[in-house]
Amino acid sequence: MSRTPRVVVLDYGSGNVHSAAKAVERAGADVEVTSDRTAALEADGLLVPGVGAFKAVMDQLKAVRGDEIIDRRLAGGRHVLGICVGMQVLFERGVERGTDTEGLGEWPGVVTELPAPVLPHMGWNTVTPDEGSVLFDGIADERFYFVHSYGAQHWSLDVMPPFPRPRLTWAEHGGPFLAAVENGPLSATQFHPEKSSDAGIRLLSNWLRSLG
Repeated sequence: MSRTPRVVVLDYGSGNVHSAAKAVERAGADVEVTSDRTAALEADGLLVPGVGAFKAVMDQLKAVRGDEIIDRRLAGGRHVLGICVGMQVLFERGVERGTDTEGLGEWPGVVTELPAPVLPHMGWNTVTPDEGSVLFDGIADERFYFVHSYGAQHWSLDVMPPFPRPRLTWAEHGGPFLAAVENGPLSATQFHPEKSSDAGIRLLSNWLRSLG
């Protein structure tokens, strides 16, 4: 878009809202950190960060009706970007330390513990972007910063024409897991763009360009 895009970072109690907001500002957006329903619905893009446990993030989201805001935006074809646990809660369920929690259900699947000898998966890792990825345009060979022990390890959503197929980006830690998904107006990353140096800012810039 030719004008500066307006992005709301959804403020529902997650610990990394302000670092995410600063990163999106660096990427070129006018940013507001708020849980205001009208602002969140009317912005060009909505960013949903997330740190901590799946259940805690779901409880906090529902407390500010974030689940309704996300669903309403997507129903109108308006862009949403989830980060870390903000990606995980987009799936049907999360199983964490024996607690099975219902997610937002935007995508089928269950978020479970990674089958790795060392957890959490913390630090820089490479990713394998899908062909035609918008988020990873020009940065397919970069490394990104992860901090997590759980992830979506399977993808089962079949999209029929005329709708475009989802773009899936994978990474490895003990086995393959989804590092990012691009599915129409809904995108998400398991890693933290705001902690991923220049590559993360470029990814956010790519997302901003998709908002027009």
